[in-house]
Amino acid sequence: MVLSLEQASALAELPLAGLRREYPNLLAHLLNGPQDLAAPRELHPVFYGCYDWHSAVHGFWLLARLARRFPALPQQPAIVRLFAEHFTPRAFLREAEYFSAPGRGSYERPYGWAWLLALAAELGRWPLPQASGWQEAMRPLTGLIRARWLAFLALQDYPVRAGGHGNTAFALLLSLDHARAVGDRDLAHGLSAAAERYFLADADYPSQWEPGGDDFLSPALCQALLLSRLLPAMAFRDWLRAFLPDLPRRVHLLAPARVSDRADPKLGHLDGLNLSRGWCLRQLAAALPPDDAWRPALGAAAEAQIAASLPHVASGHCTGEHWLATFAMLALDQGAGE
Repeated sequence: MVLSLEQASALAELPLAGLRREYPNLLAHLLNGPQDLAAPRELHPVFYGCYDWHSAVHGFWLLARLARRFPALPQQPAIVRLFAEHFTPRAFLREAEYFSAPGRGSYERPYGWAWLLALAAELGRWPLPQASGWQEAMRPLTGLIRARWLAFLALQDYPVRAGGHGNTAFALLLSLDHARAVGDRDLAHGLSAAAERYFLADADYPSQWEPGGDDFLSPALCQALLLSRLLPAMAFRDWLRAFLPDLPRRVHLLAPARVSDRADPKLGHLDGLNLSRGWCLRQLAAALPPDDAWRPALGAAAEAQIAASLPHVASGHCTGEHWLATFAMLALDQGAGE
């Protein structure tokens, strides 16, 4: 499956509708006092839509990437207007102030941090003249997140191997792509060193515990994809065979997860799992040497995962439509860092 202009246009419609939709809104909001009682748009003048903060961030990432990849996209004018409306220096200073308030040092760590950096990198790739100004407007917040990453990497002794927002490997992966894209050697070194410290020695991973009931990420496959970014092809092949022996036979990883109720916000995560697994499996197959015997099985499994959930991205349920289009883009367009 290759992303077509028609599919790209359909994906764009979801964040275009959601990024100005303030409610329903799932706030993870620490109140330091009565002065913090405010509506989502007042708290987050940029990222108040799409149900929650991090989904708004990667909704903008999706639009920037679609606009860059498809110059003939019919929604180009609407996308530019939306960015111009939201991506102002004043609005980002308010976002940075929110993060800087007492008790919010871990706010959106690490998932929202990673997507914010991915968004900044995508603006840097977009040839639209205004995009560099929007990237510059983000700088108070991206600089704060960069500093927090570097401080946190020195403190986090153990990775989070969960299938949700706390997953360490996924956040390192997106953040490393950003650091490399913008030429931030110190951040890239810190993220790479942490990834090797957490994951390089792993072997015979117990992937039979996947999937969890509300996963949207595969801990095993995200970890493998992260290591594929760090190791040469032959070294990665050897590592993968030690980490997931007999991967082509691990049906619990390669067969699509069943989604019993797409209106349930947690059970609906499993559509995201199928799409993110498809993304990982496609990239893992490409990272292996061309003659590797595992490539056909991983490629076929990727297509099956994507086919199982792609038709349900626009389901009519806001619990899925506020975020699934981003994971469809990852799966169809081969990743966040290209």
